[in-house]
Amino acid sequence: LADDMGLGKTMQLLAFLLRRKDEAHRDARPALLIAPTSVVGNWEREIERFAPSLDVVRHYGASRANSASDIPKKPGTLVVTTYGLLRRDAELLSSIDWSVAALDEAQNIKNASSATARAARGLRASHRFALTGTPVENHLGELWSLLHVVSPGLLGSWDAFRERYAAPIERRGDAKARAALHRLLQPFLLRRVKAEVTPQLPPRTEVLHPVELSPEELGLYEQTRRAAIAELAKPPSGPPGQAANKRRFAILATITRLRRLACHPRMLDASSQVASSKLSAFLELVGDLIEGGHRALVFSQFTSHLALVREALEDREVAYLYLDGGTPAPRRAALVTQWQRGQTPLFLISLKAGGTGLNLTAADYVIHLDPWWNPAVEDQASDRAHRIGQTRPVTVVRMVAQGTIEQRVIELHARKRALVESLLAGTDQAARLGVEELLALVDDEDEDANNGGDEGAGADAPTNEDPNEVVEAPES
Repeated sequence: LADDMGLGKTMQLLAFLLRRKDEAHRDARPALLIAPTSVVGNWEREIERFAPSLDVVRHYGASRANSASDIPKKPGTLVVTTYGLLRRDAELLSSIDWSVAALDEAQNIKNASSATARAARGLRASHRFALTGTPVENHLGELWSLLHVVSPGLLGSWDAFRERYAAPIERRGDAKARAALHRLLQPFLLRRVKAEVTPQLPPRTEVLHPVELSPEELGLYEQTRRAAIAELAKPPSGPPGQAANKRRFAILATITRLRRLACHPRMLDASSQVASSKLSAFLELVGDLIEGGHRALVFSQFTSHLALVREALEDREVAYLYLDGGTPAPRRAALVTQWQRGQTPLFLISLKAGGTGLNLTAADYVIHLDPWWNPAVEDQASDRAHRIGQTRPVTVVRMVAQGTIEQRVIELHARKRALVESLLAGTDQAARLGVEELLALVDDEDEDANNGGDEGAGADAPTNEDPNEVVEAPES
């Protein structure tokens, strides 16, 4: 189920489970639902509201089963667990014969070599569902990994899939291979976008908010960038393969430093006295929104960035709610209720912790403080507000520091979106970034690198190698 975010994948799965319960005379086996820890509470609330006849068994926390015999074997039983416990209890969960195995936010198994994906492949079930609004985020290896779990053998082995589809599409833009893959997927992949099925949904407007940095900030940024370029120009030591990995990691570490610096000088040097132009622009924007009676979700991939924003808001006595990866599940649920029913103008959320599984339609503005490599992740976060139940137009604001790596990241967004469209809508494609393309993000003088890079890098292996996920995942 690959419908756009907010179009009711949850309801579709619950309807299927209820139908299976009605047919229990034919199959009384339990069903299994696997979801990120951050959304299991939301699933339980939706089940209680729309499918109360299902018997939910929590396989997490104090109620976690110790053996297969602890799992009830009666019609309508739905065992709910997390991806962490799927890995940890792989032997137990794979020993049970499930009627249905459903994976919510299935991008969690996009890395075929991960322990999570291996555990998912070990499940035994008559019916398998992968629920995700982003079946492909970076490269076709992710698609292969998802389908290898829910429909083993459909796409063949990874080597066969790479030779027949991934390499021709990602290296050469082969239209015939793309069309053949599209036809192969059609019976197994259901994809609708909001414009098709919810024309009554209020419009969503995307706005780039350019931020001009001060001379002091630009000087500091340029000094850091040039020092990094000089360091990267030195040949790495070690055997060829090891040296190449060292070079890639060094480039990625440099990119992370520059991205932090584009947000706020204090994110690179806590003692810095250089003011942040982005923070000033954000506070000005927030002032205008509050004055206009708007409410905004504010996302950042860096909790350290949100900490600086919180400090500034408190100095100005601006009320806000806050959620990150350390927020306990009961507190998360309370915050969502407080936001939906209250009048607090701002909800600050770390991208990793709150980008999925939350219904926050009380907001009519979404602000992304810093661009993330993958536009699909940002889109999922924006869809916390722009989804069924929203009654007002939604404006998504992306704040971009001019003259910095953030501009390059925004340019990459178009390439990432093209990859998704190549699979789901039959348009052109984009490959994963090669080393030279990564270096081009840092080195402004290397213009040709934007058109080069490692040919077919995206078809090399079915792994998940987003730049930030190698060096630093978003802070939770």
